[in-house]
Amino acid sequence: MWSTSHRLNSHPGSDKVTSRGCSNLTLVLDNWKFAIMTQVKDLLLHDHNTVLPDYARIQHLSDALADLYREFNAMKERLVALTSKFDGVEAFVDDARLARPLRPAGALLSEADARGRPQARRRSRVVIRKITKPAA
Repeated sequence: MWSTSHRLNSHPGSDKVTSRGCSNLTLVLDNWKFAIMTQVKDLLLHDHNTVLPDYARIQHLSDALADLYREFNAMKERLVALTSKFDGVEAFVDDARLARPLRPAGALLSEADARGRPQARRRSRVVIRKITKPAA
């Protein structure tokens, strides 16, 4: 049977390889790794613009997106307020078109109009939900 040392040392020039040379090479590679990782860490901590040039723009984009969410939610709240204000105006206009007597404020339209016939157009209420900004 072949021994382990014979199999490892079967290539030409293997008699010149020493374990001391391998450990020196390992030490050199470990030192390089440490030096490279230290430099990258220092760059990321102290001069991140050289590694990540667009990093400075991320906060501005995030702020702009937050502003858009605030404006959109404010517009939806305003739309809800306007919709509730126009409910009474719509009832008044419908009564004026049909020449019916005015209803008291806050009274809703009935299922049938003055002629006893169901309305051709069904009113639907718009439900607006508030959109929240997803957590990062």
